[in-house]
Order: sequence, then C-alpha cells, then structure tokens
Amino acid sequence: MTIPAPTRPGPPRRSVIDTSILVTTFRRPRHLALVLESIAAQRGVPRTFEIIVADDGSEDETAAVVAAFAAVVDFPVRFTTQPHDGFRLARVRNNAARLAGGEYLLFVDGDCILPRHHLEAHHRRRRPGVALLGFCGRLTEEASRLLMPENLAVTNLATLVTHHETRLLARRHRRARWHALIRHPNKPRLAGGDFGLWRRDFEGVNGFDERFVGWGQEDDDLGLRLRAAGIRLESVLDLTCSLHVWHPTDPSATPRWRDGANVNYFGRRGRLSACREGLVRRENKAISWGEPSDIGATPLGRSVHQLLASASLAAPGAGCEIDLIVAPSTASFSRPSECRLLLVPAGTTPAPRLVARADRVVEVAAEDPQVIADTLAAIG
Repeated sequence: MTIPAPTRPGPPRRSVIDTSILVTTFRRPRHLALVLESIAAQRGVPRTFEIIVADDGSEDETAAVVAAFAAVVDFPVRFTTQPHDGFRLARVRNNAARLAGGEYLLFVDGDCILPRHHLEAHHRRRRPGVALLGFCGRLTEEASRLLMPENLAVTNLATLVTHHETRLLARRHRRARWHALIRHPNKPRLAGGDFGLWRRDFEGVNGFDERFVGWGQEDDDLGLRLRAAGIRLESVLDLTCSLHVWHPTDPSATPRWRDGANVNYFGRRGRLSACREGLVRRENKAISWGEPSDIGATPLGRSVHQLLASASLAAPGAGCEIDLIVAPSTASFSRPSECRLLLVPAGTTPAPRLVARADRVVEVAAEDPQVIADTLAAIG
C-alpha cells in the first residue's frame, strides 16, 4: 500500500521533479532519520528533487519518522510499504521506482547517509547512457552512535571516515576506471545501495528482477543487464561516496557472496536484458521470439507455435530475445539473440550439436498448454 505523507502549510512545492531519491528501509528508523536529514542538507542543487521511502514491512515507527520529516521540508516526500515476507529488496526498490516522478533516479540504502554535495556530484557527472556507481565508507560503531538527526546539517561528515576506508574507496575507484577503460564484461560491479541512472535506462531493463528473493545478487544482476542494454557503468567515487551507519550484520546476509540464496539463479545462462518480472511482468506475448522453420514438425512444436501466436515473432535470420528450437529438429541456433532455448519433449534425446549451442535446455514433461506456457514464462 502507499501512504501519502502529510504536507506542511506554506509555499506550494515545485511541480517539476528532476531527481527522485529512492531510499529503501526495514526496521531501522533511527538510521532512516539520519539518511533523510542528510538529503535535506544537500547543497549546490535546486530543490527540484523528491524522496520516496520504500519500506519492506516494518512494524515500528518507520512510517511516523517519514511523516514527521515530510511535514517540515520544502520538497515532496512519499512513503510506500508492503507486507514483510522475507528479504525482497528487489521488489522494494522497484516499489520506489514505480512512484518516481524524476527523470534521474538515485538509489540509496536506508543506512547510508549522504555528504552535502552528493546530489550535486551526480548532477555534474550524469549523462545519457551512463549509470553512476557509488559505494559507502563504513563508519565505526562509536562514530555512528554519536550521530544525531538534529545535528547532521552542521556535522562535517568527511571527518568521520577513517583513513583506511578512504583508501579502500580510492582503490575501488581506480579499479572501476580501469575496468571501464578495458570494457570488462562484468566489472565494475553495481552496488545497489548507492548508484544513479536515468529513469528511461532503468525502465529499459525493466528494473530490478523480483525473482531475486533472499540476500544478495539482485544488484549484480541489474548491472549485467544494464551493460547488455548498452549502458556504461562508471564510478563517481572521485567526487562523492555515501557513509554507512554502523549496525549489527543482518542475519539474512551470508558471510560469503557465493553462499547467497540467489547465486544459482544469478549464474544462469541466457539472461534477458529486460527481465521477466521487474517493474512490470513481461508475459510470453511481450517477448520477441525466434522460431525455426520446422516448428510445426512435432506436436510440441505446434503447441508452442500456437501459444506464441500473439507474440512478436522475428523474421528469419532477424534478432530476437529468445531463439527457440524444439527437438528433434534440423534447425540450428544462428540468429542474434539473448537466450538460445532448446525445448525437449519428455523421453527425447536432443542432438548434441543443439545442446552445445543452447543457453537453456528444458525438458517439457507434458503437452498441456498451461505446462508449456509456464515453461516458457520461466525463461529469462
């Protein structure tokens, strides 16, 4: 549900929103209050921004913190929440983006405060077709405990970052520049708690993939899909960074990246740049498909062709999102595509040449139309 925050009386707020700052939070109202105050203290930019706080079902004073803050600032603030059902950060971030009115989106975690010129740095560096990658300097427990929302506007946040953290951030920036220079296929990595991009680029890949449930990898996946869509990922750490306010480690976080619940899904082949379940759910008819000339040679092939009758079918040799072959077949994967899909009827042994070229090999246990439709919907 969406809860409109109250507005204070006074001059009308600006109707033109340039930037939407999307803050995600869950059960950390004190941290959230600090983040909100750090945004209110931004300097060097016009007040043509808005804040959208997206909550994952907190049952504490989170909503009240947002409402109290919204009542005393001169820019729009909105709040959205959902019932908590496990770690669903991808969906929470999409919830915020769905409400965004700005052309530029700045994603911020609800435990990362922003230096006063953070937004100005993004405005100075942003340009079409580029996503700006930030990261956080981690504050100590003692420094974090001393922070107070009412004093944040006059606190020199730069002095709170240790020399060790400053060096780590500088090294991260150098590596990001090198990886961008050599056009590394998957680096620099996108950290979801501090990055900015144009809304049209975010919408072009259908936002975060909401199939990611549980801790980790949803931001890495977004980075890979942005690259596949032609968006450059560049570091902005030479201009600014966020500051992570200390808190105990989330119990859902795994000690190692590769132990996360989403690692297997993240490592899938045939990833579509515009995910199937993101800002919108992309049904089979919304995907561009490639079919072989012998699609009607088998009962399964005929059923698939009938199901895709309303979809966008690529001309012979033309590119598509999913290039489809139904075994047994004399066809080959030859057209440009993001995913090469081989469907195999139960009990059939596909040709090794097709298996070797396919990104996904899926056995279809029955020719029931719903089973086939569900099978196709799971691809991507």
